[in-house]
Amino acid sequence: MNKIDVACIIDDDPIFVFGAKRMMELSDFCDSFMVFKNGQEALNSLKPIMIAGENVPDIILLDINMPIMDGWQFLDEFVKIESHKLLTIYIVSSSIDPVDINRAKRYKTISNYIIKPISTDTLKEILQIELAK
Repeated sequence: MNKIDVACIIDDDPIFVFGAKRMMELSDFCDSFMVFKNGQEALNSLKPIMIAGENVPDIILLDINMPIMDGWQFLDEFVKIESHKLLTIYIVSSSIDPVDINRAKRYKTISNYIIKPISTDTLKEILQIELAK
């Protein structure tokens, strides 16, 4: 089974980030990671990468509750960036609030809403979907 080149995690919880990276390693999910602590940090780093079209992540795992710039604010800015590559975004949140889940459905760039914690089974499902594209 092939794997994703670059996965991006945008989350302010170091325990989740550590766990997600470990799960990705165990499931042979990707070759490399990009990790950002909030939406602003991610936007500042991803925008020039996307404009240049180099080392653009294949997938973003995005938390919605973060300081400085939350996931929703990140999405609102991120969709304005022109990309030459189809990027898949998964919301990964501890929120089970139907308002958040329904709000995620309004963004065409979001593939799915995953409730934390993330498992190797979930990552394998994502990988199958991504590689089938």
